Amino acid sequence: MTIWPILKMGDPRLLTGAKPVTEFGTPELKALVADMFETMEAADGAGLAAPQIGVPLRVMVFGFNQNLRYPDAPPIPKTVLINPVIQPVGNEVDESWEGCLSVPGMRGVVPRWAKISYEGLDVDGNPVCAEATGFHARVVQHEYDHLNGILYPMRMENMAFFGFIDAMNAVYSD
Repeated sequence: MTIWPILKMGDPRLLTGAKPVTEFGTPELKALVADMFETMEAADGAGLAAPQIGVPLRVMVFGFNQNLRYPDAPPIPKTVLINPVIQPVGNEVDESWEGCLSVPGMRGVVPRWAKISYEGLDVDGNPVCAEATGFHARVVQHEYDHLNGILYPMRMENMAFFGFIDAMNAVYSD
């Protein structure tokens, strides 16, 4: 397995929509997914989309038992989601802080659907279907955005709630 470099905001590859996966169960797809989990875990991420490592495919992984970047977040089952479709369940929207491995050292307040359903395929082409709320729903929507060339600052409604984590911690820790 390999830890890949994560592209950072400003790289135009992050702004391009990803292509659907058409072949499942291949050694290449299985290696990509294994590398994505290893890369995500090495960076203490909650999720990772293939475009973040320069692979323009509709593949995302997410999940953890504990996460150093989000210590108060509940565990999320480790999931592979290929060619996903997400739908809001209800009209409730939550605004909360987000970070991103492609926007290191920064956080911002982003509105997201409070509850979603998602479906897609696993690495072997088997269906994956679930509903998610709270942080789990936020992570799925965040990674899904990467597949469509959207970074979380593009979803923000108030740039007053966007900044460097260390600067915000210094101000708000007093």
